[in-house]
Amino acid sequence: MAATDPQIVTTSLPTGLALVEREIAAACRDARRDRASVTLVAVSKTFAADDIVPVIAAGQTVFGENRVQEAKAKWPALTAAHPGLELHLIGPLQSNKAKEAVALFDAIHSVDRPSLCEALAREIEKQARKPQLFVQLNTGEEPQKAGIAPQDADDFIARCRSAYGLEIAGLMCIPPVEDAPGPHFALTAKIAARNGLKLLSMGMSADFAIAIQFGATHVRVGSAIFGHRPPLTAR
Repeated sequence: MAATDPQIVTTSLPTGLALVEREIAAACRDARRDRASVTLVAVSKTFAADDIVPVIAAGQTVFGENRVQEAKAKWPALTAAHPGLELHLIGPLQSNKAKEAVALFDAIHSVDRPSLCEALAREIEKQARKPQLFVQLNTGEEPQKAGIAPQDADDFIARCRSAYGLEIAGLMCIPPVEDAPGPHFALTAKIAARNGLKLLSMGMSADFAIAIQFGATHVRVGSAIFGHRPPLTAR
């Protein structure tokens, strides 16, 4: 579901969530997986709190945001009003935002460089908070994208553990838009398996069913739930 009229986005939210849930359940059946093995991360970036509340009311508890500052502006009030929510950072994280990110997020999907590892390790110790950490891979080795190249992943994961004492829970990837996603998901799963990582953040609105076939434990779905995103100038 992708609504084209901004006026109908709010009223269609629960329907979008229900459609996505049905697709996840079907993909899990096809892959002979338990539905409980896949976490739906509803990507609420650029949407206001008023747009998110109906999705919470429909039963969704895990949400994803791309930017620390945007999340700070709307989520403290939402989490206070709705206990039990989980917030995931799925966008790039600047090292100087590590303090705020560790305080706010329950999971960070974009660990991708030593300076960020150092900042996260420092804040995790200071705050006594341990968000789940995912190393972001750049499986297509696209220069405009963040992430660790596949051939460097094993060394980087080992360094996260040994040099910074970080507990890495899994891997995240975003395949190039022009590529078939399956090989990228398969590569990510292979790297995770050989490094003893159980969590795989793979798949978005267009390809989450395929990602589930390749073992995704977290799928990041926005437009199929919320419809088209409002313009950035409208935030």
